[in-house]
Amino acid sequence: MEPRIVAVYEAVSEVFKDSKKIFKTPEGMGNESFPLRIKLKPVKIFDEPVEFKPLIPKLKFIKNKQKWTGHLMGKAIREIPVRITS
Repeated sequence: MEPRIVAVYEAVSEVFKDSKKIFKTPEGMGNESFPLRIKLKPVKIFDEPVEFKPLIPKLKFIKNKQKWTGHLMGKAIREIPVRITS
């Protein structure tokens, strides 16, 4: 599956704890509820997913363009600067 962007959200709260289950826990993670959360506001939800790979050369926050996945792995949420280089 090719990487795609389906939406952009803005964090609109500080981190808070809530142990209420909101989705099924992935297999092998026991009874994890992922209690650290933030409130999100949708900025843009795309009608069609946006291909990510063509954006990599323009994204200044990705320093190593060949190993870009290492910059994003392990981060479900990442702050991205608004400005894109031309």
